Amino acid sequence: MLEGRTAFVTGGSGAVGAAIVRTLARRGARVAFSYHSQAEKAHALAAELTGAGQAVRACHLDVLDAREAAAVAEEVERELGPVSILVNNAGLTQVMPFALIEESDWDQIMDVNVKGMFLVTKAFVRPMIRRKAGAIVNMGSLAGQRVLEVPVHYATAKSAVIGFTLALARELARYQIRVNAVVPGLLSDGVSSQVPEPQREDYHHHCTLGRAGKPEEVAELAAFLASDQASYINAQAIRVDGGI
Repeated sequence: MLEGRTAFVTGGSGAVGAAIVRTLARRGARVAFSYHSQAEKAHALAAELTGAGQAVRACHLDVLDAREAAAVAEEVERELGPVSILVNNAGLTQVMPFALIEESDWDQIMDVNVKGMFLVTKAFVRPMIRRKAGAIVNMGSLAGQRVLEVPVHYATAKSAVIGFTLALARELARYQIRVNAVVPGLLSDGVSSQVPEPQREDYHHHCTLGRAGKPEEVAELAAFLASDQASYINAQAIRVDGGI
């Protein structure tokens, strides 16, 4: 399905990121992924998949460092080949009521979830434009689309992901580059693990499937959107929320 393609995934050492890396690699892609602070998890994941005969590489990256992002993009292309798949998965949240959010908290959440996506995309999209081929998948959240008891700054950042996706999809369509977003609901791991139990139970109650999702279920959709099987899907924000 993805044989001969090279993918780059940000935040690959987290639960959802690792699931995406595994799924892309299992489907035949050469995969590089970034990590920031979880070096041990990242290198363990790379070793696991490399040991299974898959071409996978872990790269340290601060998504807020434009120069480092550009250097990583060049290094990945040199070592694994032209990148035609980018998954913007790196993200951060805080469980905090609005009245207690400080300006520094707001800036941190907006920086990592929005500015980081912008800087990494800019670093990787230029070669895609030259080649007139590529697929970008941005990781949104149901927090940015529905009325939920979630941190305001996180919901704002994830709403911005959708706006970024729609506008970029329109602009890059002329270069045969598709841009879509995956919008997970409550998951069993990752940032969802910070959700308090009362809110978790309330989600289960209103979810038609009555449970949290799994990172692997999100990863399957991301891999599909990155593939040629999704060649007529563009500028979409597709929910994986169990039916809310």
